[in-house]
Amino acid sequence: MRSYSLFLLCLAAALSSASVILSPHMWSKLILTQQWPSTFCAMEHCHSNISYWTIHGLWPDKGMDCNSSWHFNSSEIEDLLPDMEKSWPNLIKPSSSAFWKYEWHKHGTCAAQAASLNSEHKYFSKALELYHKVDLNSVLIKYDITPSEKYYKFSQIEGVLENVYGIKPKIQCVHQSKNAAFQTLGQIEICFDPDFNPLDCEKQLTMDTIPQGNWVTLDQASGLSVCDVDTPVYYPPLP
Repeated sequence: MRSYSLFLLCLAAALSSASVILSPHMWSKLILTQQWPSTFCAMEHCHSNISYWTIHGLWPDKGMDCNSSWHFNSSEIEDLLPDMEKSWPNLIKPSSSAFWKYEWHKHGTCAAQAASLNSEHKYFSKALELYHKVDLNSVLIKYDITPSEKYYKFSQIEGVLENVYGIKPKIQCVHQSKNAAFQTLGQIEICFDPDFNPLDCEKQLTMDTIPQGNWVTLDQASGLSVCDVDTPVYYPPLP
């Protein structure tokens, strides 16, 4: 009996340890990703008259599609819909909720591992809250960085964001070719720790108990990569 009890204790300890080691859903950084509609639509062949930065997503730095059985239900965020439609629009199909459904399945179900984000409403409302708090559009306008036919130095854009937010963002561009005369501003990421304090986007709060094979790299979106520091930046106005 004693040996059997000891076996159960060892088994429980092993299972507990395994659950910590194998869990792919723990995250240490949230990435608020905002996109410039003119650049997005130039890549995706859509048409938009939106002249302000919109939400692309709120992404935890580890895990994707963490709970396929947790289905998106727009009725749970009905009170948020007016703000969602303006701040987090579907640029390809404006009347469709498919974009929000995709973001919930891919990223929201992983963010929900934190108690502060463990429902659809908490996840989407927090994304909206951070978006309005950051107020990227107003910050750029305040410092005379506006869509135009002229080019900006990358250091000018990065410097403004670092000074205002006190952290290093990730700024992504569309690169026309390897030796192109300019790059097109497309996406800006502002990062937060689990308590929603701003965090340098390149800073990784590593967790040794999680296998690196379960980490998710979100450095590239389709057609976008980190801007080159030496190439002029084009911030396109509405077509």
